[in-house]
Amino acid sequence: MNKLKSLLFCGLFFLASCHSKDEAAFYYSKPEQDTLVTNIISIISEKPAYASDSTKFQARFRSEYVKRLPEFQLINLSKDSSGTYTYFLSRPVAGRKDLRRGVLGTFTLKPNTLEIDQFEEVANTPHFDEETVKQRGGFLFNALVKQGNITEYLKMKHYVEWPDASLIYDKKKRSWVSTIGLY
Repeated sequence: MNKLKSLLFCGLFFLASCHSKDEAAFYYSKPEQDTLVTNIISIISEKPAYASDSTKFQARFRSEYVKRLPEFQLINLSKDSSGTYTYFLSRPVAGRKDLRRGVLGTFTLKPNTLEIDQFEEVANTPHFDEETVKQRGGFLFNALVKQGNITEYLKMKHYVEWPDASLIYDKKKRSWVSTIGLY
């Protein structure tokens, strides 16, 4: 019996060690990852037909976000000691099957759920092929995890498209807004 427990413990330890702390699989099962990414999609993706800013999170639109799930890839996910997650995902570019965009940001979850509480997009990459998005977004993700910001890289337009002089992220609205007329 003790040998069985030891084997089981070693097996579980081995499985847990197969994933890096920068991978979603380190924190969540595949169904949980799908739920989490769908929740992110509902924030960062276009509204479904007939949805408004005030109704887009209603359950009747959930199936539309689930349909979009195969188009999004959660590339990196990291959790700090305060419970804040840093994410990097690749998303489609409207009207272009050959290009992708990287999205980096942070969020917290409501206790014991996969429901997003606080959410912020820190940066979006320009449109690139998938491999370039992964390389440049991965660089920005690592900097965001290590430094808590990517301020020093914001002027690198071949890495960061937004924020810029014309767009900033509004945490309350959970969207990018124009700075024209704000200053």
